[in-house]
Amino acid sequence: MSDRPVVLIVAAADKEAEAYRGYCLDSVAAAYDVVLITGEEPSWEVPYIRDCVVADPTDQAALSAAGRALAERYNLAGVFTWTEWYLVPVARLARQLGLPTTGPEAMQACRNKATSRTLFARHGVPSAASASVRTLQEARGAAERIGYPVVLKPAAHAASIGVVRAETPEQLTAAFEFANKAAGLGRESTSVLVEEYLDGPEVSVECVTHRGETTVVALTHKTVSDPPYFEELAHCVDAADPLIHVVAPAARAAIRALGITDGIAHVEMRLVDGRPRLVEVNGRIAGDMIGHLVRLSTGIDLPRAAADIACDRAPDLTPTRYSAAAIQLIYPETSGILRRLDFDGPRPPWLERVHFQRHIGDQLLLPADGGDMFTARIGYLITTAPTADLAQARAEQAARSLRIDVTPHIAGYVVAGGRAA
Repeated sequence: MSDRPVVLIVAAADKEAEAYRGYCLDSVAAAYDVVLITGEEPSWEVPYIRDCVVADPTDQAALSAAGRALAERYNLAGVFTWTEWYLVPVARLARQLGLPTTGPEAMQACRNKATSRTLFARHGVPSAASASVRTLQEARGAAERIGYPVVLKPAAHAASIGVVRAETPEQLTAAFEFANKAAGLGRESTSVLVEEYLDGPEVSVECVTHRGETTVVALTHKTVSDPPYFEELAHCVDAADPLIHVVAPAARAAIRALGITDGIAHVEMRLVDGRPRLVEVNGRIAGDMIGHLVRLSTGIDLPRAAADIACDRAPDLTPTRYSAAAIQLIYPETSGILRRLDFDGPRPPWLERVHFQRHIGDQLLLPADGGDMFTARIGYLITTAPTADLAQARAEQAARSLRIDVTPHIAGYVVAGGRAA
């Protein structure tokens, strides 16, 4: 029997979990015995875990029963998740098991962007004008009060799904329908927000909070798609980025306003006239391999820090590297059927990895055609370098070696199981 602490992880079982969260499980398993709750029988996770209970993490009763079963088998030191949809249920589970956690109320505030905006305003955190609406008529009224252009988004979603910009009243109808369709899939809220458009570059601030003290460990620069959508196309982390000192106070203030006391937070903001304005706070390790970029560029291990904090241990946040890393997310130029996909360039040491998540014959559907990142993204590549500019240039260089052919989407084309019928 191992004498290492046992940590419970609640994680999604989607088909791309290994590609985007495998590094997290690998990191935690290096220091802890891991028991898992997930929605399907584990596969790639098996070498990293000691035990597993299959249950639906969005079903609080099922999650609680699974957690109690594992607590009877093991002396659990902590529980946490890196899955956005599970933040509130897992916080409730931690409370039920008497384990350290940020309160479920704070996680609910993170998950509901309307609640976040209210708390930001109450605590003087620079944010965006925002209104929660249910109907197109209400959306029109809110847009007139706020002033065009406006951003419409689901109050409780993630991954930029359903987020769209409207430049004029004429564009608002289609924008509301787009956001409202995504909002209707939500379990925590089905309302839509109409918000002030924050005109400036987008960044995220990667933060670690333990017992109410927040350390800002990295700044991520983002590249997003052309309007009206906000698909994230690339990220870059530079250990020497001087901008981190500009954004850190706003990130800490947002975390305090929401009541986050423990855990990792991914704080998104835009720089308007050089000053930070909050977009949202995600109460977990960032997606899109950003946590991996942080480790490549700084040496700081965010998954290990998350496990430490879940077990009420002070995390080691000492930088051991001073470089940069970038990820280029791969999308097609048009919706359609994937006919060719390969990488025929050299693989120098700075090309850390190339990952493809789609296969020949898959249908790719961009946001303009009713899709999202899950239906459109082909994969990603990651590069490293001494500086951010060079890491990004290397990512662009590597991307030129991608060979992707897509037969354009045909209206009404029938697909089955994500592949061409």
